[in-house]
Amino acid sequence: MATVFTRIMQGDIPGTFVYRDPQCAAFLSINPLAHGHTLVVPVDEIDHWVDLPSPLATHLFEVAHRIGRAQQAAFGCERVGLIIAGYEVPHTHLHVVPTNHMSQLDFAQAAAGVERDQLDQAAHAIRAALQAQGELA
Repeated sequence: MATVFTRIMQGDIPGTFVYRDPQCAAFLSINPLAHGHTLVVPVDEIDHWVDLPSPLATHLFEVAHRIGRAQQAAFGCERVGLIIAGYEVPHTHLHVVPTNHMSQLDFAQAAAGVERDQLDQAAHAIRAALQAQGELA
């Protein structure tokens, strides 16, 4: 059975995408730790990040780096946190979280949900920053 992330990438479940290529996709979390919290997910369903082939792991981190730089530009955050937890969904995913303090990286503080317009606003800001940085055509 396909994971929830595969179903999002296939369009079976709505997702708010900020980036996509043949190896991975980046879309906003529906239970964000902060405004603009983005998940970078490989297309291939690989449960544990340590099982990623090295070239794919490198690519995911490169994409997360681009997303993080875009989040800094879009939201003026102090730092961008990067978390690989791997317990919620059995499909590797990198949490890229714009933050202004360490407490924003606590999953116990994640929002129970987010309004569609907030997701769209954050996605637009990230995509605009990626484009301004030459990361999107």
